[in-house]
Amino acid sequence: MCEETSAKQKVEISESVMSKNDRFAAENRKILRGRGLYTLNLISSPGAGKTTVLESMARYFGGRMAVIEGDIQTRRDAERIERAGCQAWQIETGGACHLDAHAVNHALGHMDLDSDELSLLAIENVGNLICPSGYDLGEDMRIGLLSVPEGDDKVLKYPSLFSTVDVLIINKMDLIPHLDFDVDRAIEECRSLNPDVNVFTVSARTGEGMEEFCGFVESGFLRNTG
Repeated sequence: MCEETSAKQKVEISESVMSKNDRFAAENRKILRGRGLYTLNLISSPGAGKTTVLESMARYFGGRMAVIEGDIQTRRDAERIERAGCQAWQIETGGACHLDAHAVNHALGHMDLDSDELSLLAIENVGNLICPSGYDLGEDMRIGLLSVPEGDDKVLKYPSLFSTVDVLIINKMDLIPHLDFDVDRAIEECRSLNPDVNVFTVSARTGEGMEEFCGFVESGFLRNTG
């Protein structure tokens, strides 16, 4: 009897948390679309290269892009993005393993979103392949990053993320000659979960593939404002 009651309480708490998140996500979406901003949510494990991807994007988009950075501690990633040429706001979660829509909503209130030039908002989630996948932040495009050093077996191990992404980026392709990573396997397994996923193979460090990816993102926000 106690076990049944405990399980029921856990379900009710979970539903309450997600309901609150979804309300803030809807509000974020209304704010962002009202300002004509196309929004990305980048999710990966720690060290997969999200910030390096965003630095490359910052050099491509310049003042057309703003970034929200999510980390447990420090403002280091926001500082990297600012040096690359974009406005950035840092969210320090203080221990939480993901961003939620409320935190993003708070960040939006501190950012300059009224520039006529600004068309794109990129959100770098906290490094984690599990928790961020359950939280809608109000994004238009969800992007999952998988880096070559992590191994090609991660897609089916973390289906909650890779079954929900619009885009799969395989990063650090410059390391392919040195590691046992089967690109075709990773793509095939992602498409077994998610047949319509768009896939880009890149090296954010060298720039390989980044222009093609940025062009794809650009076409998305041009359609959004067209």
